[in-house]
This record gives sequence, C-alpha cells and structure tokens, in this order.
Amino acid sequence: MMERGEASIALAALCKDMVYENWKTCSPSLYDWFTSHKLTDGSVPNTLIITNCDIVRPRVATADDISQFNEEEQSPFVKRYKTLLHPGEVNKIKELPQNSKIVATHTDSPDVFIWDLEAQPNRDPVNGAAESCPDLILTGHRENAEFALAMCPTEPFVLSGGQDKSVVLWSIQDYITSLGSTESGRSSLITKDSPKLVPRGVFEGHDATVEDVQFCPSSAQEFCSVGDDSCLILWDVRSGNAPVVKVEKAHDDDLHCVDWNAQDVNLILTGSADHTVRLFDRRNLTAGGVASPILKFGAHTAPLYSIQAKLNCYSPNAYFWCPDKASVFGTAADDGFLNIWDHDTVVGNNENARGLLFTHAGHRDRIMDFHWNPDEPWTLASISHDVSSTIGGDYLLYVVLQYCFVINLLILLWMDVRVSEIGRVGVLICGSDERRIR
Repeated sequence: MMERGEASIALAALCKDMVYENWKTCSPSLYDWFTSHKLTDGSVPNTLIITNCDIVRPRVATADDISQFNEEEQSPFVKRYKTLLHPGEVNKIKELPQNSKIVATHTDSPDVFIWDLEAQPNRDPVNGAAESCPDLILTGHRENAEFALAMCPTEPFVLSGGQDKSVVLWSIQDYITSLGSTESGRSSLITKDSPKLVPRGVFEGHDATVEDVQFCPSSAQEFCSVGDDSCLILWDVRSGNAPVVKVEKAHDDDLHCVDWNAQDVNLILTGSADHTVRLFDRRNLTAGGVASPILKFGAHTAPLYSIQAKLNCYSPNAYFWCPDKASVFGTAADDGFLNIWDHDTVVGNNENARGLLFTHAGHRDRIMDFHWNPDEPWTLASISHDVSSTIGGDYLLYVVLQYCFVINLLILLWMDVRVSEIGRVGVLICGSDERRIR
C-alpha cells in the first residue's frame, strides 16, 4: 500500500502535470510568441555557450506555431555561435555593461572568472577535453563563492558574495591599468596560467553565507547584499568596510535574491525562502528597529531565487525590476512558476495575490533564473531544471539576451504585442542573465 507521504508526492506531481497541460492548451492566447529549447541531457562537460536567438514578432508568428512546440526538441530559433569549456559548473554569469563581450562567472570555488568572449577560441564540448582558460581570475574570497555576483552599471566593477560571509569588490580597470598599453600586455590576456587580480575591498557584516549582491544603479560606490542570516545590508565604499545600514530579519527565512530599481533608486526588492517578496524604501528601511517593508508579495509556494523588476525573482540570484515600467517586476521560484507583478496596482491587504498581473506556468520544475530583455520591450527568457519530467538533465546552462540565465534544459521566451517583424538577439547560454550581444 502507498504510504501517505508517497501519495502526497504523487498527487502533487499529477496536479503539476495538469497545470502544465492546461497552460500548453491556452498558450496561443497568452503570448504573442515564445520558443522552448532543450539545452542538454547532462552528457557534455560544463560549458559556456554563446548563441544567437531569432525572435519572431507579433503578426508573424501564428497560433499554430505557438501551440505545436515540442519541449523535448531544440528550437530552430536558437543557434549556437561559440562554446567554452568552463572549469567547473556554471552557477552564475553576469555581463559587463560597458563591454558586452566581457562576462564574469561563478562556480564552486572562491574565485570569480572573467572571460573575453570575442578572444576565447571555440571549443568542442567533448568529455575529457582541456578546459578553457579564463582571461582573468578575481581572488579574495576565503571560501566558495557560488551565486552572489553583480556588475556595476556605471564602472567596470565586479561584486561577489560567498560562504565566507563577506562581500568582495574588484575593479577590472585596475588590471587593465597594470598591463599598460603595450602590445605584449594585450596579448598576455590568454595564457596557460590566467592572471589574477586582488580586490579593492572586502566588506564584513553578514553572519552567514551571502546569497546575492547588487550595485546601486546610480552610484558605483553603493551596493547592497542579502544572505542566509535574513539580513539586508547597504554598503558605501566611501564610508569604509562596515555596513551603512543593516536590516535584521528583513524576512522570516534565508534571503536568496535582491534587486535595485534602476528607475527609482529608493526601491529595493528582496526574495526569500519564506516564499515572499518584499519591497523596501531605502529612506525608511526600519521602524522601531524592525524591518519595515512597504509591501509584501506572496503567491509562490516555494523558496524564491530570482527577482527582476522588469527585473526578476527565484533562485539565489535573480532580478526583479522590469526595464519597460518602473513598477513592474518578475519573480521565479522552486514551484516552477514565473510571476509578473505591478506594485502600482496593489489594493487591499491580501499580500498573497495583490499586484499579481500574470503567471507563466510553462515550466515543469524549478526555475533556475530569468531575465528581462532591455532591448526588446516586454520580452523575457527563463530557465528551468526539468529533471523530473521526461526531458531530464543535469547541467545548468545560461542564456544571455540582456544578462544571463541559469538554464538547465528548457528556455522559454515570450513577448507581448508591442514588437513587430523578426529581430535577432544574441544569447549566451550557461550563466544567469540575458542580454543582446552587439
């Protein structure tokens, strides 16, 4: 006889399959266009993949095209351009805003790897092949730094957090300056032994693993971090290495992700293992010594790891805020749903549903990451780890349209009616964001 616990798991799996089948039936009415792409079955080494993605725009894609996709096949719209063999699995990838050909990656080590995608040679993803050599290695963490990673929008700065409870800051410009302007200096970027760069600063204030970091959109000197100590911390390099503001118990459980609103720098979003998203105003983070969020959002049934306003939300590193409207953000979680919210529409006191605009139910398993595309209005990419479905798989891959996404096997892109014709977008697979490659 089936035990009660086994029966509950079987019932949950059946409900998830029913939700997915209902979503698939309704999908032609929900989206102007989307595509799904099976990345890998786990039989290849750890890879960083650069691709191009053709986006079919409204009035070109038909309802039949949308409804007849096969999630077990690779999409004809996603075309591989270059492959790197990454030293270790890719947990997170971020693109340097000042140069889209430069990306940083996190793996299961204390170091951050910097890659020049244009200079790196293309590699065949064959087991046993030698790994690609990073163009630069950022040192400074004492223990593994696996997820918390950010690039500064105004300066070539890199920010990281790790299991050593610290936040570490580097300037890529420091390395470029040390090379000088000689031809030999430039050619030394690719060597058998990658050059290393020490940090500009190490910031201590968390009491547990730092899960996510984010720069202030308007200042290279200010940034924030969240961690497993349930704290949200604001930092300012000009004030030294100690926290400027520390919000204790910002959530009721570990904090996994944070995002700063680029259109209103007073607004910060946080996502947590307590299944909720909270909106803070940095001018009034606490009241009577207690965390004082402006709003709480809670429609997920599992921990969040990514947020982005018309950024994102779910895994330990996702963005919240949308680039097309300042009040819109997205969240993704272990429950397999990607929710789109608008805090301007909030009415009433029911925090579980207020502000929810749309739920994407096209993933069968936990969503690893997602990101808004800043160049194509209302366009997103999301990545899931669909090991429990028939397509299976192990490897985390990332897709880049604007930033990079942690993607395992399935990429789903969708967009609304405000775009026309066919557009080509560069995609980098094996990271944690999405970004157009110019």
